[in-house]
Amino acid sequence: MGGNGILPLDLRYISTTNQNMSGLLGEFEVNMDPKGRLKVPSALIKQLSAEDNARFVITRGFEKCLVLYPFSEWQKVSARLNGLNMFVKKNRDFVRYFMSGATELTLDSSERVLVPKPLQAYAGITKEIVLSAFQGKVEIWDKDQYTSVIDMQSDDFAGLAEEVMGDTPDE
Repeated sequence: MGGNGILPLDLRYISTTNQNMSGLLGEFEVNMDPKGRLKVPSALIKQLSAEDNARFVITRGFEKCLVLYPFSEWQKVSARLNGLNMFVKKNRDFVRYFMSGATELTLDSSERVLVPKPLQAYAGITKEIVLSAFQGKVEIWDKDQYTSVIDMQSDDFAGLAEEVMGDTPDE
């Protein structure tokens, strides 16, 4: 606490340019240390909002990756999950699987997070990792797995783009 009775503000985790988590963006190659920690790149930390306060939730992704949600974004996801009818079996199955291994994480003093061992095993991550940030979340991939997932021919990507975005009007 400062001499004036006010707690000092840690500006490392406050973005002055992006208070909208949907703007989270970037691809980063990082290494996981033998203890299972990975350093969150400063370019990604700068995109966090003040309300996240360096807190995250990590869980299983839809493919063999992990998803790291800033805490404010996780609260939105959690609210959607809580709105599902748990009397419907497929809803229970989805929530059970999605929440399996979900863990709250906080950056340490070296701006690292500790990835739980069961989640490391699920995603097959060991050392070389790619962080892919978009739509308010960060996918965590084994580098080789990520490369194989995104390594498609340009014609394949063009066809996928047309299928997914073809009916979307240009802005």
